[in-house]
Amino acid sequence: MDSIEAARNRMIERQLKRRGITDTRVLDCMAKVPRHAFVDSALAEFAYDDAPLPIAANQTISQPYIVALMLEAADLQPGDRVLDIGTGSGYAAAVMACIGAHVESVERHRELADAARATLDALGIANVTVHHADGTEGLAQHAPFDAILAAAGGPYVPAAWREQLRIGGRLVMPVGDARESQRLVRFVRVNEHDFEQDDLGSVMFVPLIGTAGWTDEPEIRPASPSMPRQAASAAPTAARSLPDLIRASAVRLPAPAAPDFARAFDRFADKRVVLLGEASHGTAEFYEARAAITRRLIETHGFRFVAVEADWPDAAIIDEHVRHRPRARPDAKAFQRFPQWMWRNAEFGAFVAWMRAHNAALPAERRAAFYGLDLYSLSESIGAVLAYLDREDPASARIARERYGCLTPWQKNPAVYGRAAWQAGYGKCEQAVIAQLRDLLDKRLASPAADPGLLDATHNARLVASAEQYYRAMYSGSAESWNLRDTHMFDTLTSLLDAWGPDARAVVWAHNSHLGDASATEMGRVRDELNVGQLCRERFGDDAALIGFGTHTGTVAAASDWDEPMQVMNVRPSRADSYEQQFHLAGVKRCMVDLRRGVDNALHEALSKERLERFIGVIYRPDTELYSHYAQAELPAQFDAFVWFDTTRAVHAMPASQKSADAPETFPFGL
Repeated sequence: MDSIEAARNRMIERQLKRRGITDTRVLDCMAKVPRHAFVDSALAEFAYDDAPLPIAANQTISQPYIVALMLEAADLQPGDRVLDIGTGSGYAAAVMACIGAHVESVERHRELADAARATLDALGIANVTVHHADGTEGLAQHAPFDAILAAAGGPYVPAAWREQLRIGGRLVMPVGDARESQRLVRFVRVNEHDFEQDDLGSVMFVPLIGTAGWTDEPEIRPASPSMPRQAASAAPTAARSLPDLIRASAVRLPAPAAPDFARAFDRFADKRVVLLGEASHGTAEFYEARAAITRRLIETHGFRFVAVEADWPDAAIIDEHVRHRPRARPDAKAFQRFPQWMWRNAEFGAFVAWMRAHNAALPAERRAAFYGLDLYSLSESIGAVLAYLDREDPASARIARERYGCLTPWQKNPAVYGRAAWQAGYGKCEQAVIAQLRDLLDKRLASPAADPGLLDATHNARLVASAEQYYRAMYSGSAESWNLRDTHMFDTLTSLLDAWGPDARAVVWAHNSHLGDASATEMGRVRDELNVGQLCRERFGDDAALIGFGTHTGTVAAASDWDEPMQVMNVRPSRADSYEQQFHLAGVKRCMVDLRRGVDNALHEALSKERLERFIGVIYRPDTELYSHYAQAELPAQFDAFVWFDTTRAVHAMPASQKSADAPETFPFGL
């Protein structure tokens, strides 16, 4: 219950108040009405996220901000009679009822009407009457109405609604020339024949179906002569021109295997850090493109190391292999935990083989290095610290074993430690792991020469300390644990840059959600999350290049849930209200678009209007894609450039139990 209340309070403060909702009646009632009671119990944890959620009959419950925006625009007063079109789950009607209105709610799907009626009754909400009917015809027997709100987008305002709205009444609905996108418009009836209207912005609702809405087949209906259409037609002109702007500005790219693929990225070769993203963890083209760009940055422009979204101990095995170093832990194997395919795939394997061959011709001090930035390898990192100290300083190893002893019961499942710490204040390991890290940092500072073993041990100790914090923070809020993780990755990156010297430059591989500036997305604007890309911009300014990747459709390697088997899944075509759809409509198969101001200002401005952007991680749930994988973003503020592959394919995963047929015997993934 505490977590639900906390989530509801965050919804009010971050999603509503911060975005300009000021009506105290709306805010108070959305703080009282339990949104989680109106969704499937399996989705209850997402109920207060700023996203629509699926309900029965292929419909959705609108995101909280849109509900609040519509209710504020309707200016509901206690005692108002309201016509609610599209009952859906019944949530919006419940908030209207809380404000004090009497609500006549109409739903065309019987199963939704019955379910909403049952939920409202169970909550004791008596001033809502749910009707199973064609909402486009209104409810003449209950008219006139002080307000009419429609949770479905139509081509025009049905005549019945205009007639049933009293003079001075407010009507709020999405209106648009296409089912896929609309403008949210408020109409106020000023006399028997005239209406004033205000455009509240771009939205996307399910289509209004009925005798005065869309037919079962898409078509463009004529505008009603008695209802002006300026608001409905104000947006599409700019939206239709955006693909033309993308097409005109795009730098066409050959296939990633082509020798000249990466030349387009020479414009970023003078940066201290080049961050290369991905829109999923299982798309072959993203790995191939990042490999090609990184090869050029290392070979032609002198970049010194690659740092990736992988755990330090796993990456250390790769680093030893590509730099021809002896194995510090001969029995250790890389990438054994879920999701193995994220790095154990043929596309990444080919890049590792290239790094090893490239380094073979160079002296040891000039060889390109490979590092991991992430913090999930608690047990392996403890083992690495102890192995180093056993070799170099057995007395310190005994002290380290005592310090890490408090984490021993939790190493196989550190999330259990986090839950225990959260529930019972069990945080006694914090000081011990910090003391161990401090000792190793002191040893590094006192070391007169670079010691790769000491560097490895120190970063593993840093990982243990960060992981201990991370698992404790998991249960106090997603933003705190996310921020700890990305801050750890950023601190690891900057520590490596410091270790390599002031002239060292690095390439970073991670998901778009880590590398695109979080302050330009709902991650930062709504959820108070930061990320590596944002921290790099704050630290390095224009000396950091943030490059995102995207796709329209194809296949992806992913799982349906954590620790479930990998599947090759079909990626749904991008949504009409997404950035990806605009790139798809541009009709360019492969391209790079430079988003920096001053390169193409017309495109920069056109793309600066917030749209949805798709994020697929190791989990992909196509059936709930909108709320699971899309988020609002401002692309030119998020990235310096965007790399586009219209159709993509899944990575070729290497089975953990055998060598890849294409891999040499020495390859670290071969078992």
